[in-house]
Amino acid sequence: MPVYRLRKKEISFPAPELAREDGLLAVGGDLSEERLVLAYCYGIFPWYDPGDEIMWWCPRERFLIFPDEIHISHSMKKYMKKHRLSVVLNRDFKDTMHRCRTKREYAEGTWISDEMEDAYLALHRKGYAVSAESYEDGELAGGLYGVCIGACFFGESMFSEKENGSKAALIGIARILREKGFLFIDCQFHTDHLERMGGRFVPWEEYNRLLDEGIGR
Repeated sequence: MPVYRLRKKEISFPAPELAREDGLLAVGGDLSEERLVLAYCYGIFPWYDPGDEIMWWCPRERFLIFPDEIHISHSMKKYMKKHRLSVVLNRDFKDTMHRCRTKREYAEGTWISDEMEDAYLALHRKGYAVSAESYEDGELAGGLYGVCIGACFFGESMFSEKENGSKAALIGIARILREKGFLFIDCQFHTDHLERMGGRFVPWEEYNRLLDEGIGR
């Protein structure tokens, strides 16, 4: 399966079904607001190493967390009872994304570049990108950021300043999204950590149906 090359002056993508088996769909283009919003509307997202060409992915099998299926382990429940916890949205999006870059939560690596930070900050200013921060006894414990379009949340990265900080942020935003009627949290790729939090694989046909429903809200 070929990998498609995008032109900077043309805001478009090949059909998601044309992605390679590993999920890679296209390279090139840019991280403009228009292109990023279009990408997420089709379940496509950028992921590449700093200094490399922009790579656009659309895995055929998606790893999702449904807000009403978030799993809270026994040890996490004990932690939540022991501490005074709170989760807020958009405390400081720029700071949260930068912490995701420098803290390298769960061995994610340093794929967040200056270019990515600038692009998602621009999305945040337009109301698309959102951050969630957790506090433990009044101190910053962790956080995450992602993109909201319609009733879909596309998770990008998370960080912890304290043990369980990112878990608290994920649990908190799942509860907020459930209350607001969001359909899913798109984790994009599988990790053991997210599986323990309730994530599961969804076939492309089901994901595409949920995506169409959620984007249209």
